[in-house]
Amino acid sequence: MTFELPKLPYNASALEPFISAKTIEFHYGKHHQTYVTKLNGLLPGSAFENATLEEIIQKAEGPIFNNGAQVWNHTFFWEGFSARRGTSPSGKLLQLIEQQFGSFDEFKTKFADAAVNLFGSGWAWLVLKADGSLAIVQTGNAGNPLRDGHKPLLTCDVWEHAYYLDYQNRRPDFLAAFWNLVDWDLIAARLG
Repeated sequence: MTFELPKLPYNASALEPFISAKTIEFHYGKHHQTYVTKLNGLLPGSAFENATLEEIIQKAEGPIFNNGAQVWNHTFFWEGFSARRGTSPSGKLLQLIEQQFGSFDEFKTKFADAAVNLFGSGWAWLVLKADGSLAIVQTGNAGNPLRDGHKPLLTCDVWEHAYYLDYQNRRPDFLAAFWNLVDWDLIAARLG
């Protein structure tokens, strides 16, 4: 199987001023593309030659896992944004957030805290656990909560390449901007 860089659901400047077209050019156009290219180079002749990204995440180790998970993680990250501004969760998703975290504002505080305080590179996730509850989890490097049996709903990439051109070392500022872009209708649809 050959993987391709998926098309963004918006143009490169659609997320400005929160994420610049320059960051999209480097983060999506170079970093994400590099993971796709490296993964395609690693697959021929391997046990994962015909595997899906989800199978790679569940079973692979080393470079195949790292590149496969980063392809999946980045695609999931980009798809979670919208050029529409000011959306917020509603319905079942909002009920679950309020049940688990007390309020939407408290959820945002806890999620941002997990993202800002993740040591090194990685991801902060909102996941649906097998018991139907929500949780905020951190994964380092290429980690993905699918490996732990969780269903990802939302993620924030906190590798420096995700924010450094726009925010330098100010990860908290990136997280503050992040909330302006989340497509809550899509996140709700991921509940299934």
